[in-house]
Amino acid sequence: MRRPRPWVIVPGIWNSDPDHWQSRWQAERAAVDPAGVVRLEPASWGEPDPADWSAAITRAVRSFDEPPVLVAHSLGVLAVADWSGEPDRPSVAGAFLVAPPDPAAPGFPAEASGFAEPLARSSVPTALVVSDDDPYCSVERALGFADTLGARAIRIGPRGHVNVASGVGAWADGRSLLDDFEHSL
Repeated sequence: MRRPRPWVIVPGIWNSDPDHWQSRWQAERAAVDPAGVVRLEPASWGEPDPADWSAAITRAVRSFDEPPVLVAHSLGVLAVADWSGEPDRPSVAGAFLVAPPDPAAPGFPAEASGFAEPLARSSVPTALVVSDDDPYCSVERALGFADTLGARAIRIGPRGHVNVASGVGAWADGRSLLDDFEHSL
């Protein structure tokens, strides 16, 4: 049996707290395969700088001997979308993106104003998970982002911003979506 692909966890602004599904998934993976998961470590969590986040993604990806899957949430989605268009970036197997925020929306954090919506097609297999009632991005905008990225859009119904405040907990349904995505790579 093949070892699971490694993951790079790419949280949103301010990082994901211990109750967030990303943190839970990371802890579960680390419990069985400590070398199979790393978390993005930018210096600018609270005042995110796109160049810092991009460099952090590159460092995390290069920490593996094989191309990992990027597992991004919220601002991490925009960071991955921007990073994937960089020349000479290291290889990844795919990008599993959840709940993109809309930089043009009124609720977008001013601290993250350097981040932009996806502008180019992703060069790797990509899935974009979209909630029907995300307060940070309309369904229409999120589906437009998926189209721009060339991503498979996965609508999950009303799940808010797919975070702790949304009450998704460990988000078992999302973990099944990630498993399906990984099996398709």
